[in-house]
Amino acid sequence: MATALRCFRHLPLLLYRSSFAMTQGLPQAPAGCSALLLDGCRQCVHQVLLTRQLATKKAKGKSQAKVNISAALVEDIINLEETNEDMQAVVEALKEDFSRNISVRTSPGALDHIIVMTQEGKFPLNQLGQISQKSPQLIIVNMTNFPESTAAALKAIRDSGMNLNPEMDGTIIRVPVPKVTREHRESLAKLAKQSTNKSKEALRKVRSKSINQVKKFKSKVSEDTIWLLEKQIQQMADSTAAEMDKLLAAKTKELLG
Repeated sequence: MATALRCFRHLPLLLYRSSFAMTQGLPQAPAGCSALLLDGCRQCVHQVLLTRQLATKKAKGKSQAKVNISAALVEDIINLEETNEDMQAVVEALKEDFSRNISVRTSPGALDHIIVMTQEGKFPLNQLGQISQKSPQLIIVNMTNFPESTAAALKAIRDSGMNLNPEMDGTIIRVPVPKVTREHRESLAKLAKQSTNKSKEALRKVRSKSINQVKKFKSKVSEDTIWLLEKQIQQMADSTAAEMDKLLAAKTKELLG
């Protein structure tokens, strides 16, 4: 009994030296501790340190370590790799939108994939008209092959969000290239933010779809497994959203200087 009390008197000292314990091993037994009691001391130190770490994180509201579940262990519940691919697809779509539609200089290629609503369905503009640049200040869309879709193409260009004001002359659509003014740059920056918000909404749909898939297995697997999977999916979504924020920051800097 006396030996045990001597051992626990040294516990504060062991806790004080705990920063060394994580990298250099636990402290040696205090004088008077037997090998058996030494094991007890080690267990106490580990338990107290763990309790303090968890309490500190909870008290300060800090995020805990990232969850990283092996995809192979939960493949019967959800395909995490597929979820990650779906999230990255949203990021790639945002990159393409930035590159194609949100640029200080409007080019003919920026109009290629504007979607035109016709009576026959939806078509990219470049499948209905011939797009060319007549001068640095003017882009021409020749709708001779599909004259009945000229008005629809004009509307699609105007509603594209690219700050364009096209004019129709028969089957020819003239698209003046906006001057690179401060107002135009600010308009593009707002468009980039709107596009990012739409992409984040698409990301949330991917996340919700994946979490709903996991919840279907509530009656088949433990609550801890469900919680960990939901946590990992949320972390994947947060990481992807952060990547989008970096893309937006870079694009905004490019536009506004």
